[in-house]
Amino acid sequence: MDPRDHLTRTKQEFTRQAEGFAASAATADRRQARRLVDALPTDTRGLVLDVACGPGIVTAELAATVAHVVALDLTPQMLTKAQERCAERGFDNVTFQEGSATDLPFAEGSFDAVVTRLSLHHFQDPRRVLGEMHRVVRPGGALLIADVTSSENSDKAAVQNAIEVLRDPSHVRMLPASEMLELVRGANFSLDHVATWDKAREFEEWAGIVADDERIRPLRTLVAALAAAGEDAGMDLVRAGSSLLFVHRWQLVVARKTGRAADASC
Repeated sequence: MDPRDHLTRTKQEFTRQAEGFAASAATADRRQARRLVDALPTDTRGLVLDVACGPGIVTAELAATVAHVVALDLTPQMLTKAQERCAERGFDNVTFQEGSATDLPFAEGSFDAVVTRLSLHHFQDPRRVLGEMHRVVRPGGALLIADVTSSENSDKAAVQNAIEVLRDPSHVRMLPASEMLELVRGANFSLDHVATWDKAREFEEWAGIVADDERIRPLRTLVAALAAAGEDAGMDLVRAGSSLLFVHRWQLVVARKTGRAADASC
């Protein structure tokens, strides 16, 4: 798909999801957001960029911790939700800006840290995005990524990513944890800290966020059939009574900017 078409699709999809995503107990869990914010090195808590901020779940936690946050998102409706969330908590140290992670509208070395959560799997070219993040963070500054990952088994990962794409066409590919680390290193960041954990999910809650029953009905049938056949789809998929359960495997990466920006054209 042409990158411009993918950006349009992503914008349309998250316009649809703005209400559901902001209200979802799983995605709005402040304890999950605090994992990322608490890992931010103390010497990088000045000016921080939150890339693909969505409804401001991480933004608000950052605003309580750092001097100033710039919250960037492709979707105006998500930025509105982020503004509302920060206003409800009384934060006035946040700037909101519409823009794309593939071409960050900031000068080189502008930020003490760049963070992003639940975004990497939506990028057609994550290497380019990491290159942009490297460009806009100062020397010695921090990069923090928290995202869901796929199985290291390529066949299982393909099934899991197919399920994700059927639910949300803006999904591109969840990376295996090892590949995410390779990309960060390849973008000339040095790893400081890596953490992983599992987050239990329930199919109906997860599916309901996209607010499209015509899309979800056949997906529900497919996922139920996989569970009945004993296929865990790389995400511990099981049927428990009337519920379909699975896990999202998360990885948090904390890294420091080193060297020159990687050449994303290679």
